[in-house]
Amino acid sequence: MAEQSFFGSSLPSPVPRNMSLTPLESVSLPIDLSDFDEVIDVRTPQEFAEDHLPGARNLPVLTNEQRVEVGTLYKESAFKGRRLGAGHVSQAIANYLSGPLRNTDPKWAPLIYCWRGGQRSSAVATILRSVGWRARTLEGGYKAYRRFVMDDLVSRLAHPSLELRVIGGLTGVGKTLLLAALEEAGQQTIDLEKMANHRGSLLGSVGPQPTQRRFETCLHSQLASMDPDRPIYLEAESNRIGSVYLPPALWQRLARSNVIELTLPIRERVLLLLESYRHFLETPESLSEVIEPLGRIRGRAQLQIWHEQIARRAWPDFVTSLLENHYDLCYRQPGSANSNYQPPASQLALSDHSTTSYRNAACTLSKAEGFPAP
Repeated sequence: MAEQSFFGSSLPSPVPRNMSLTPLESVSLPIDLSDFDEVIDVRTPQEFAEDHLPGARNLPVLTNEQRVEVGTLYKESAFKGRRLGAGHVSQAIANYLSGPLRNTDPKWAPLIYCWRGGQRSSAVATILRSVGWRARTLEGGYKAYRRFVMDDLVSRLAHPSLELRVIGGLTGVGKTLLLAALEEAGQQTIDLEKMANHRGSLLGSVGPQPTQRRFETCLHSQLASMDPDRPIYLEAESNRIGSVYLPPALWQRLARSNVIELTLPIRERVLLLLESYRHFLETPESLSEVIEPLGRIRGRAQLQIWHEQIARRAWPDFVTSLLENHYDLCYRQPGSANSNYQPPASQLALSDHSTTSYRNAACTLSKAEGFPAP
């Protein structure tokens, strides 16, 4: 749907004589978002939810329904569509001036953007500048930003000085806990599972996941904020985490990165998983439903054993069996023919899953690799 269809040049209200309509000012990528007091996304709530610039606030000038309404009318009559859009946009701007922006500092200097830097952002910026605020628009809007993110992500991940450290290991060894301990120790980490809002397995759902675009924007934002001269630790993942995929450039870079294998006795893995997935213990019926697809992989006889263990609340036996008869069998050993990852360059063997163990491991890693905590 064309940006031009959403509204025309109408203003929210007559312009007072002491108010000047200063020329619009736009900026082009790359930019430093910290140069602006605030980043304002004037697209619809639906567009904003799909993805937006880091730290942006959504002040939509069209609702989701209004955007469809204007677009539909525009197909019948461009003039009527623009007129209807202008009315909606004008009313929205007026509401913001009397509401959220009412007490905003006179020196406020925001960045305004819409889908492609068209009429929505221009209309808002025109009025804000006439009030006296230094509102600037993003040239090309979100569409240009999206293109920049993907191009810059490829460039950063291909940079020869980038050093990724991949934490590998069987399910339940506490790779995420080690990442948290490394971050606590001052090391640079990227938690892909947290970013994807998914733990990366059949039982890994923890709620709604971000869109692919949102995931990639968050990844780029975090990567861009890091020191390229220091290593970055990540957890070994498959190329898909729930419903989102690792960008090809990241997947390829992970394949060339050093792997640190983390090990933990199976008894400790079971205890850790029981602590991490406690919600399933409280709703065993949902657990039975989630594991049902495993019958196609491990057979109905094995599935029946798991269902019986769940019914008896035999949790240590269930988790042990699930690890030994499913997850460990699925594990692709780094360096093997079916793995994306290099053979482990080093190994960290933990005796238990205590917080102290992971903190000590993080300290050991930092010192061994010559990058102690800053």
